[in-house]
Amino acid sequence: MRVAMSIGTSPRDRVLAAVHRGRLLETAVRLVSIPSPTGDAGRAADCLAGLLGEAGLEVERRDAGHPAAPAVIARLRGGGPGPTLQMDGHLDTVHLPFVPPRVEGDLLRGSGACDMKGGLAAAVEALRALKDSGALRRGAVLLTAHDLHEAPWGSGEQLDRLIGEGLRGDGVLIPEPLCDRLPVAGRGAATWKVAVRRPGPPVHEVMRPEGEPSVIAAGAELIRRLGRLDEELARKRDPLAGRESAFVGQVHSGEIYNGFPRECLLEGTRRWLPGTSPGEAESGFRAVTDALARDTGTMVETTYRVIRGAFALDLEAPLVAAFRRACEGAGFRPPEPGPKPFVDDGNSFWSLARVPAITHGPRAGGQHTLEEWVSIDDLVRVARAYALAALELSELSDAAGEAP
Repeated sequence: MRVAMSIGTSPRDRVLAAVHRGRLLETAVRLVSIPSPTGDAGRAADCLAGLLGEAGLEVERRDAGHPAAPAVIARLRGGGPGPTLQMDGHLDTVHLPFVPPRVEGDLLRGSGACDMKGGLAAAVEALRALKDSGALRRGAVLLTAHDLHEAPWGSGEQLDRLIGEGLRGDGVLIPEPLCDRLPVAGRGAATWKVAVRRPGPPVHEVMRPEGEPSVIAAGAELIRRLGRLDEELARKRDPLAGRESAFVGQVHSGEIYNGFPRECLLEGTRRWLPGTSPGEAESGFRAVTDALARDTGTMVETTYRVIRGAFALDLEAPLVAAFRRACEGAGFRPPEPGPKPFVDDGNSFWSLARVPAITHGPRAGGQHTLEEWVSIDDLVRVARAYALAALELSELSDAAGEAP
């Protein structure tokens, strides 16, 4: 759908006028109406690719190690060289019963409405508005959408593969549901599972073999040692992102009160700050579990899974200036710097390629529940800001005489 623009209006005015609430809502509803649990977002990706193709955009698909749901890549090129603004989002949702879309006043509800099909629809609308208005004079806009985001079913490996293949812009906007701050620092995260075992079978406690180690005692010792590690890690602090940590969240052992179990299972997380690499965090954790096996005579199996690396944003990056100007142009105050409370795709862009990334999305809630919702009016606000950000980044590049 195209709208006639008055000759002589500014590029910003043309872009703002080209953002259409009804079209944006229709896109969001179509995406939410397709179940797409992590690992099975293929139909949603096909739908998105079709919508972008219908809009006349250049569309590409890459499996990036996940042929069941090839990533969607769309490009809009300006008339000359310049920076590329990337808009990135995931199409998969957590594994909960599917809730179909419904509109209630200003709210769109349904699976993925908040996290993050609503925000992705706003990015799509921004791209359409830029194309319809013809306002992008130089540079380019790149939109990427993918599967395998939500842990524990995925850990961002499809996006990581795309980044490794060189598919990245000069700056990234990510419309996750966070709008009250400009996130400038965030911790990396990994999940871990430890199984502490002894060789013999489960037996009654009065029949337990002499000298055979207690897996519960060894599990308790692991908790004590991880507590000591956590105290050491607490010395590493960031004024915004908080501190590094080693956390135990679950412990399971035994089948009955007077049984001598052969296995104790523990699970938790390890979180780290910028300056600590994922490999460094993992090696320190494994040093604790390896020592436990030696000291207790048990067999210790450690499963350690990196979810995302740590995150930092340079406030002097051209992307930040462009984003702030875009916020003002869209009619709202730029958010103040603050911590990133979760890990998202911005962590991957920074930790893997040092590409600046800003997480900013609509007013929304209920993520990872059956009660997801997003404000439709706020989706329009995000679409306008994203479209203007592309123009502002291009203008800053013009002023500097080069791409950032």
